[in-house]
Amino acid sequence: METTTKPKHIGRNISRIRELRQMKQEALAQAIGVSQQTISTIENSESVDEDKLQQIATALGVSAETLKNFSEDAIFNYFNSFHDSSVNHGPYNNCTFNPLDKVIELYERLLEAEKEKNALLEQLKK
Repeated sequence: METTTKPKHIGRNISRIRELRQMKQEALAQAIGVSQQTISTIENSESVDEDKLQQIATALGVSAETLKNFSEDAIFNYFNSFHDSSVNHGPYNNCTFNPLDKVIELYERLLEAEKEKNALLEQLKK
C-alpha cells in the first residue's frame, strides 16, 4: 500500500504567517502592490508564482523557504520539546540562555516591525 504525501498548501501558509504577524490582507496587498482580492485568491491557492512568493515573503519579514515549509506542527513540537529543569537534571537539559532575554529580544523585534509598518503606512498616507 502506497501513501502519497499531500503537497504543501502555500496559500494557507501565507495566510497563517500573515495572521501570526497580525497583518490584514489589505496591509499585505498594499505592501506588494495588489488588491485585497488578489491576496485572498493567493491564500486560497496551493501554489504561488516564485516572484510573487518572494514579494510576499519580504513583506511578511520571512524567507520564501519559510512560506513553503511552514508547519504549525513543527512549531508546537519545538515548544513542546522544552523541559522543566527542576524535573530533568540531566546534563543535556540545562538552559544556556536566560529565557527572559529571549522574550525581550522577541518583543524588541516585534516593536521594530511595528515601527517599520507605521513608517510605511505614513509614507502611503502622504
